[in-house]
Amino acid sequence: MSAAGMNGTCPPGGPEDRAARVALTWLAEPGNRAVWTLVHQAGAPATLDRLLSGDIPDARLRGAVAARSAAGDPRRMAEIVLRRADRLGARLVVPADDEWPRRVADLAAMEMDTGGRINSDIRPPLCFWVRGPWPLGETLERSVAIIGARAATSYGIHVTGELAAGISKSGWTVLSGGAFGIDAAAHRGAISGGGRTVAVLACGIDRPYPAGNTALFDRIADTGLLISEWPIGAEPLRHRFLIRNRVIAAATAGTVVVEAAARSGAAQTMSRVLALDRPAMVVPGPVTSAMSVGCHEILRNNPYARVVTSAGEVLEEIGRIGEYYAETPRGPERRHDHLDEETALVLEALPRNGSVTPEQVAAEARLNLRTVLRRLSLLEIAGLVARTGDGVALAHVSGRNRHDAG
Repeated sequence: MSAAGMNGTCPPGGPEDRAARVALTWLAEPGNRAVWTLVHQAGAPATLDRLLSGDIPDARLRGAVAARSAAGDPRRMAEIVLRRADRLGARLVVPADDEWPRRVADLAAMEMDTGGRINSDIRPPLCFWVRGPWPLGETLERSVAIIGARAATSYGIHVTGELAAGISKSGWTVLSGGAFGIDAAAHRGAISGGGRTVAVLACGIDRPYPAGNTALFDRIADTGLLISEWPIGAEPLRHRFLIRNRVIAAATAGTVVVEAAARSGAAQTMSRVLALDRPAMVVPGPVTSAMSVGCHEILRNNPYARVVTSAGEVLEEIGRIGEYYAETPRGPERRHDHLDEETALVLEALPRNGSVTPEQVAAEARLNLRTVLRRLSLLEIAGLVARTGDGVALAHVSGRNRHDAG
């Protein structure tokens, strides 16, 4: 906290703190390691003062701040952005607010084992811009991300819609990135399930991208939330989607990838999910589909990634222990499925057609005669065996032999 904050003149969450956080996200891209560390240590207003004075050890950041400051006064820009947000009906959420999502704090300790600025500048957000009626933290507390390819196949769209609707009906929020393909299918599926959905944008919430999803974004703002780290008016630059992905990974209880090409943004997001030790779930696809290559690579290279094929399996992964249980898929239940081992051996020893004596059954089943007689009586009670004049035979069910019916 800054000295001003310690003296009570600039409390966390106060007007100066909020304006400073907006100015900082205008000066430097969200997630910047050096900026977040300074804010964490001294507070946002003191960090802004320091950056504008040029007192920055990081030469790259110092150059970026100087270039950005030449384009305008950060404090003045923050004032303009805050007024525009009021007119838009958007709000600024900062860590001191009650609705701040708690999980994003885990980004403070996340480290990636690959180089590059995108894999280094992965610290928590300084603030969120939010459009929509629901409290941000409460909405994200029980949320799952569903992400995937923009060029999704009909298979991916169908599976995503089914997953999102099922998760939504169970009271969980579905979060995605608002893009075409899998993202849009996830949002629409959640809406059809009657639940909340959140779109995490890589631009200002006044200009959600892609424009072709404008009607969908309006629906999300009415029934869920649009959120972004970038100030009002920020453009959807390519690198911002990669920065945004760390929030998708951190804000939710787990992430599902439905379709992803090789070296995709979805695969990059999953690397952050795994680094955070969150449930990383993958829907497998046809091995002949280019849109499933990334999914299969995640499963092959990460022993902690789990295959999921239904909403029930997703909920089992992200829910509290014992909260959900996904039934194991199985075929139609047959009457002899629950027979004990000896009774099943007796039943299997009976021929498909004709009758046999109990002695013949005992020989075929390799059981003593007394056991066979007891088991035959149980099978007769169950309607699976019938007595004949010269022995026993399989009972017929619906005109078919019992073995055939099984």
